[in-house]
Amino acid sequence: MGQPGTREVEHRIEVRAPAEVVYGFVAEVANWPQIFPPSVHVEHLERGEREERIQIWATANGEAKTWTSRRALDPDSLRVEFRQEVSQPPVASMGGAWIIEALADGGSRVRLLHDYRAVDDDADKLAWIDRAVDRNSRSELAAMKANAELAAGSSELLLTFDDTVRVDGSAKDVYDFLDQAQKWEQRLPHVARVSLVEDTPGLQWLEMDTRTKDGSVHTTKSVRVCFPHHKIVYKQVVLPALMTLHTGSWLLEEDSDGVSVTSRHTVAINEANIAGVLGPDAGVAEARAFVRTALSTNSLATLGYAKEYAEARR
Repeated sequence: MGQPGTREVEHRIEVRAPAEVVYGFVAEVANWPQIFPPSVHVEHLERGEREERIQIWATANGEAKTWTSRRALDPDSLRVEFRQEVSQPPVASMGGAWIIEALADGGSRVRLLHDYRAVDDDADKLAWIDRAVDRNSRSELAAMKANAELAAGSSELLLTFDDTVRVDGSAKDVYDFLDQAQKWEQRLPHVARVSLVEDTPGLQWLEMDTRTKDGSVHTTKSVRVCFPHHKIVYKQVVLPALMTLHTGSWLLEEDSDGVSVTSRHTVAINEANIAGVLGPDAGVAEARAFVRTALSTNSLATLGYAKEYAEARR
């Protein structure tokens, strides 16, 4: 029996994949941004064999949120329990569990349980949480199903690549250039328009129009998580037609001679849109090459201007 004012809900889905495989998706939080649409970034704060403490950055009802949770992992029972340590308003408290059940046909049933309360037990705030939990739970379970069922055969659609530039300057100056994206419209020729909102320090909404080589402009919107002065991670929430996923990071490693700056991208190709974007004769290989060239071109341009900025201040 729950506490007065506590809502208890359950979402479930059946997956054509072994229960142990599905459990692995739930247990390994580092991969969540590539699996679950609401997840932007996850970091381990403490990590033991069966218990861990994590910080999650995610979207909820179009807002960027961050919180810390404790998790208890039980691989024998295929169960992961979680409880938020410090919830973000309008959530007063939240916890729950992932339960994976093996089915006779070799598949599995995934049950996602939540219990939560609203700040001041306010009805409007509770309704906001209801919507966020329902939307995110459905999104996460659908993504879990798709990733688990396609894990064996979809590797060609996923690519990760790096571009690195050496800078004779400080990590702080490079970081400042990358962090201050509101100035990119003046600093980067390929950026036609930019809007940056940072209501919570280090948690940014970045929307920008980017020019491509052929002169066309496309709009992207990302959530960015900033860690001065060594990395910025991000996830696009408005994507170009050729992608179903795009996460990335700017990674800075400083030494006595300067700093190495790496732009890393992880992308999933939208196979259904290849012909419409690249023509009827194009396949996955052409889409991979096109996406990598486009992203690397812009990343290297940004890194080049960041290098000039930092080296001028040395």
